[in-house]
Amino acid sequence: MFDFLVAALLGLIEGLTEFIPVSSTAHLLVLTDLFKFAGPPGHVFEIFIQLGAILAVVVLYWSRLWKTAITLHSDPASRHFALVLIIGTIPALFAGALLHDFIKETLYSPLVIGTTLVIGGLIMLIVERNLPKAKTDDIQSVSYKTAFLIGCCQAMALVPGVSRSGASIIGGLLAGLSRPAAAEFSFFLAIPVMFAAVAYDLLKNWSNVMVGDYFALMITGFVVAFIAALIVIKVALGIISRYGFYPFAFYRLLAGTLVLWTFW
Repeated sequence: MFDFLVAALLGLIEGLTEFIPVSSTAHLLVLTDLFKFAGPPGHVFEIFIQLGAILAVVVLYWSRLWKTAITLHSDPASRHFALVLIIGTIPALFAGALLHDFIKETLYSPLVIGTTLVIGGLIMLIVERNLPKAKTDDIQSVSYKTAFLIGCCQAMALVPGVSRSGASIIGGLLAGLSRPAAAEFSFFLAIPVMFAAVAYDLLKNWSNVMVGDYFALMITGFVVAFIAALIVIKVALGIISRYGFYPFAFYRLLAGTLVLWTFW
């Protein structure tokens, strides 16, 4: 019973942190260690429940996604947007396939997480103080080059503690997108990346996942993450649009310092 309560708590944390630049993976890994959570091997649980949060994006933006899908054959704007998402996904897929085992075996540690949280917080403060003027607030007009550069930033979040949303949003801001546009583009870019990551991990660890209560624990975390993310996405977009990165930067500095102090 305790493991199911922890699974629900981790799902809640995932839903609350996936779309703000504080690194949901860092929070999950630290809490998993603290609670001695008996999840499936290979950190499959932490990856799987992220799909619950990403599914919330699909639900909230379903009308736009569906319109894009059904007008691909007739609307150049829809084809452009779909291609932009594909291009933005390539760097993370390539880096993930190349470095997957190294990252999970070497970088999933409190020392790395604490360090990247602090460094990311400092970078956010620097970006906020030197933010270029936004050139567009329309994600439909993102160029192929911009999408690829944002995708490269997103790929850096394979390192735990970096924050996928934070890296891709900062990439969008530096490329000239407004805060709302950068955040929304980050949301959309997460969909293919997270589906691919979950599929890869499940296929690789399928025999382990289907043992004992592992699958039930994963579904518990998935459902809670989905519900929490449904509530948080619009709130996160509002906070980023109004206050920028300052609240998250200071939180990262505090959290990273606490992690280093606790585990080092």
